[in-house]
Amino acid sequence: QVPLVEPGGGWVQSGGSLRLSCAASRRSFILYAMGWFRQAPGKEREFVAAISGSDGETYYTDSVQGRFTISRDNAKNSVSLQMNSLKPEDTAVYYCAAKAGTVNIRATTQYPYWGQGTQVTVSS
Repeated sequence: QVPLVEPGGGWVQSGGSLRLSCAASRRSFILYAMGWFRQAPGKEREFVAAISGSDGETYYTDSVQGRFTISRDNAKNSVSLQMNSLKPEDTAVYYCAAKAGTVNIRATTQYPYWGQGTQVTVSS
């Protein structure tokens, strides 16, 4: 098990910024790739960003490339998502997730461990 806790989220106007954080309760955190996903009302959960364990390679979906930055602190067992230039279409519940390895790192179905989700609302 990899318990994940996600404080953060909230409301912001279009063009603003938010930072999401996720804390993992797992000694071998460095072995896990960490991902952020989001789910808007009436839509399927989608990949946003991910970061590999040891070398910190990052992956982004096209719609957030250049606006969002994923990072991790292996000493603190945490991963963050800095979201800048937010748009109303970024409104969703954001989930932190963990998986072993980096195979299919963008695939929702590859992540066995999930946080409870945090709401992000961007107003126009």
